[in-house]
Amino acid sequence: MMRTRPLKVALLGCGVVGSEVARIMTTHADDLAARIGAPVELAGVAVRRPSKVREGIDPALITTDATALVKRGDIDVVIEVIGGIEPARGLIAAAFEHGASVVSANKALLAKDSTALHALAAEHGRDLYYEAAVAGAIPLVRPLRESLAGDKVNRVLGIVNGTTNFILDKMDSTGAGYSEALDEATALGYAEADPTADVEGFDAAAKAAILAGIAFHTRVRLDDVHREGLTEVTAADIASAKRMGCTVKLLAICERAADGKSVTARVHPAMIPLSHPLASVREAYNAVFIEAEAAGQLMFYGPGAGGSPTASAVLGDLVAVCRNRLNEATGPGESAYTMLPVSPMGDVVTRYHISLDVADKPGVLAQVATVFAEQGVSIDTVRQQARNPGSGDEVTTEQGGAGRRAGGGGEASLVVVTHRAPDAALSGTVEALRKLDTVLGVASIMRVEGE
Repeated sequence: MMRTRPLKVALLGCGVVGSEVARIMTTHADDLAARIGAPVELAGVAVRRPSKVREGIDPALITTDATALVKRGDIDVVIEVIGGIEPARGLIAAAFEHGASVVSANKALLAKDSTALHALAAEHGRDLYYEAAVAGAIPLVRPLRESLAGDKVNRVLGIVNGTTNFILDKMDSTGAGYSEALDEATALGYAEADPTADVEGFDAAAKAAILAGIAFHTRVRLDDVHREGLTEVTAADIASAKRMGCTVKLLAICERAADGKSVTARVHPAMIPLSHPLASVREAYNAVFIEAEAAGQLMFYGPGAGGSPTASAVLGDLVAVCRNRLNEATGPGESAYTMLPVSPMGDVVTRYHISLDVADKPGVLAQVATVFAEQGVSIDTVRQQARNPGSGDEVTTEQGGAGRRAGGGGEASLVVVTHRAPDAALSGTVEALRKLDTVLGVASIMRVEGE
């Protein structure tokens, strides 16, 4: 039987996502009530600009006093979609202290302070749900927290930022440079006027911290995530990836160490084989590939941002939280029992693609190969191509490629692909290469993942 007294919801923020949440709550009110077992009522909407016309929302619900709204004793659930650290953190804390559960889409806050927020929710016997904080409408948080709770997750590999995936996809499919692809993303509304959070990897790093913490039952903060953006990715990198049968993606990678004693979390551009499922993720879509001990390989795919997709995730959490309120229960809280340390980037083991500008003369390959050997990094393949016309064709040499070729006295491009090696060893190799007189510059370094 349905309870007649409605569950009251306070909405913090009424932008692209918040307005869509309010619209769905209104138009799907009967369905939501049937699924929850009680009607839900929008009791107030906190905004910064009250004069703005918000179609479909009763002006009487609009307030600029978010603090007073969350402190009302009759509020059952607070939905926070304002983003940022403050005032969101203080408002969520006040909501718990005054008896409300919280649904949030705030990845930045959760990556920074989820432990304290989970503790506060537990102290007051309330829920903290945040499916919408990672990858929009794609269900990830709940499958990791609940569906895979009986399994052991070893790796999470994903494209979790639509803007960067759109840019890299355009660079790959059209041959455009980074700036040209970014301009197109901005014109289409995929990139913000200030795209720093996306293109420098901050957005993806926050999501990686959240996913790693849930997947490995440990505490991973934003500061623990190694982060590199895609602003240095060039058309030459994309072309080189194609020659290897790969494409370039900005990946969030969370891994459990082989000995099970630590984890790593990182965000950076990487080459992945075209045979990998993530290679086919196009435009602004997101996808996450999970490797679990019993379940095996799982992939989650869909739109990772936008008003409607994100609102879908928010409303899914709202239904779950409201059901818990009716049953006087709470859902899963923080699970950090493993207390695994987060290892530094230097401990990560993977393959590398290094592009060097070198002098085109005999013996250069031998010098470069010697540096790799001295640092304990094994070479898989080497490709050298002279840049001055008429000096010779491209030469490909397999592992140990210390061969000689007649040089024309100009410059050449030397591409080295390694076997798996620790990141620290690769860093030492690059530092030593820069000291060689015959190495004119290190054009790019990119990891090779997904093999």
